[in-house]
Amino acid sequence: MKVIKHFVLVLLILLLIGAGWLTASGHQRYKEAIAEVPLTDKIEEVKQREDYTPLDQISPDFVNAVVAVEDRRFYTRKGIDVISLGRALLTNLISGEVKEGGSTIPQQLAKNLYFTHKPSLTRKIAEVFFLYDLEAAYSKDEILAFYVNVIYYGDGHYGIAQASRGYFDKEPSELTLAEATLLAGLPQSPSRYQLSSGKDLALHRQQQVLEAMQAVGLIDAAQSQAALEWSSNYLGI
Repeated sequence: MKVIKHFVLVLLILLLIGAGWLTASGHQRYKEAIAEVPLTDKIEEVKQREDYTPLDQISPDFVNAVVAVEDRRFYTRKGIDVISLGRALLTNLISGEVKEGGSTIPQQLAKNLYFTHKPSLTRKIAEVFFLYDLEAAYSKDEILAFYVNVIYYGDGHYGIAQASRGYFDKEPSELTLAEATLLAGLPQSPSRYQLSSGKDLALHRQQQVLEAMQAVGLIDAAQSQAALEWSSNYLGI
C-alpha cells in the first residue's frame, strides 16, 4: 500500500511540474506574439478587409450552425470551456501527442490570427491567454464575426464573404439553411471538405452540422432532411 501511495504522489508531482512548464511555455508564446503585433492591431486588420462582413449581414442559419457544431456553449460561457479542455488535455496527455483540440471559437480565432495550424500543447495554452484578452475587449457577437471572417473554407476562400460568393454566387445574408450548413462544416478540415474535391465528405460533415442544430432545437428533422437532399442534388451525389 505504501508503495502505491508513493507512486501516486510522485505521479501527481510530475503532473504538476509538467502542467507548470506547459503553462509557462504557453504564456511565453502568448507574450511574444502580442509583442510583435498587439491583438487590437490584428483585429483592426481583419475589420479593414474589403470583404469583411458584420454578423448582422450574415444569414442567421449560418451563425447558428457555426455555434452549434463548433462551440455550443459559446454564448453562455465565460473563459475556457473546462469540460472540453479537460477532456482534450486528458486525451493528449495519455497519448503523448496533440490528438484532440478542445478549442472554443475565441481560441480558434487566436490560432488563425497568430499561430500556424501545427498542433502543440504550448500553443493550446497560449490560445487560452488570448481567449481572455478577446473576451475582455470584445462582445461575443464581435468575436464570432471576426472568426467567420478569417477562417478558411477551402478552394481559396478565406472568410464567409468569399466562401458564399465563391461557392453559391450570393451574399452571406442570402444563404439558405442548406447552403449555410454546408459552409459551416468546411472549416474543420477545408482540404478534405472543399466542394471541388471533397463532395462526399462535405455532405457527411453537413449531416453532422445539421444533427448538432437539431440537438439544441434550432431545426427539426424535416428541415434537416430537406437540406441534405438539396445539397446532394447540388453536389451531384
